[in-house]
Amino acid sequence: MVWTSRPVRRLAGSIRAPGDKSCSHRALIFGGLASGVSRFTGLLEGDDVIRTGLAMAAMGSEVACTGPGAWEVRGVGTKGLASPKDGLDFGNSGTGSRLMMGVMAGFDLTAELSGDASLSSRPMNRVLNPLRQMGMKDTAGPDGRLPFSLTGSSALKGIRYAPPQASAQVKSAVLLAGLNAVGTTTVVEAKATRDHTERMLQGFGAKLGFKVAPGGAAEISIEGKQPLFAVDAAIPGDPSSAAFLIAAGILSAQGDVMVEGVMSNPTRSGFYDAANLMGAHLGAEERGEAAGERLIDLHAGYAGLKGIAVPERLVASMIDEFPILAVLAAFATGETRVTGADELRVKESDRIKAIVAMLRVNGVDVEETVDGFTVQGCGGPVPGGGLVETRHDHRIAMSALVMGTAAKKPVSVDDVSMIDTSYPDFLGHMAMLGAEIGQG
Repeated sequence: MVWTSRPVRRLAGSIRAPGDKSCSHRALIFGGLASGVSRFTGLLEGDDVIRTGLAMAAMGSEVACTGPGAWEVRGVGTKGLASPKDGLDFGNSGTGSRLMMGVMAGFDLTAELSGDASLSSRPMNRVLNPLRQMGMKDTAGPDGRLPFSLTGSSALKGIRYAPPQASAQVKSAVLLAGLNAVGTTTVVEAKATRDHTERMLQGFGAKLGFKVAPGGAAEISIEGKQPLFAVDAAIPGDPSSAAFLIAAGILSAQGDVMVEGVMSNPTRSGFYDAANLMGAHLGAEERGEAAGERLIDLHAGYAGLKGIAVPERLVASMIDEFPILAVLAAFATGETRVTGADELRVKESDRIKAIVAMLRVNGVDVEETVDGFTVQGCGGPVPGGGLVETRHDHRIAMSALVMGTAAKKPVSVDDVSMIDTSYPDFLGHMAMLGAEIGQG
């Protein structure tokens, strides 16, 4: 079903940021492993996260919704996880499936894993290879793609592992396998990635080691067979979801958008740093902490943007925000160049190709490169008028709809259903700000 976003003069209002997806996944997983009952508020209730909760429940934990965003999880504790009676369907969730592979690897269980067409096209060997080194077995083919079965072991062995690519999901999967392995597991990171796993594991009582290796690489280690203990925690607001609202405020001719309770974490701030380099001048106000993460309120108003060469040091901390950054670049004056972002090739879609196609169909001059793209900004509103193929990628869909609010002509997308995987309130929140987005 085609949905269309029409140009509007003003987007304004205050929105509470939806719960962070990364933290919501981990809350359900760690709560499900811990001893006792954990209680969470502000949990993101998107399809990706719900499927993680269903997987944990299928293996023995008790997961229950007690109100909007409020969840209770009774963990398995020392009993450990057990083989599920039925297969585990992770839908479109790369994060949930990869984290859960690491979790399951350390228990005496067998599970059948599957996903939708998009997830089944994504590479899993990057996670499977280190888990195989630790002693996990699987039936995946040479390409490592779903569906396949996985057999874990309580005799899993700790390893020292340096991921060949900067990936928080790979790092997290190995650390989660190490949590129930024999001995010490160490991950060596040449480039820093999201650290929610490390922060939240410590919040649940685990002890981790941190040091800098020769050459500047970070080493994170975990001793196996550590218990986790239940917690009560508020989930911080998702900076990746907030980025769409903030971008809408920047592009609106009379923009005045506040997003409240956004997580401020240096491993997630790349989009906001890049937007400020382009001239956005975002406002931020401290709002305390949630689940060990600093919270801020973010304010955005209209800004005339200029193109930049996005510093490669920001790439890992904004890997999910490149589609919406590309939209900002399309409205900017001058050239914006992205390099070192080859990880975009293995997201929900080949995001480099999807970004380029999204901009071209709306009249923007953009060039695809091996590890990024180059956008020639329009120096103001983009022509618009195109129908964007979303390729079952929620971030492409949301970025295109934000583009339409400030383009010269309406922008349409071929599907919005996948937005529910990460931001089920997106269309409602955009409407609250004054956007005109509807079917047809």
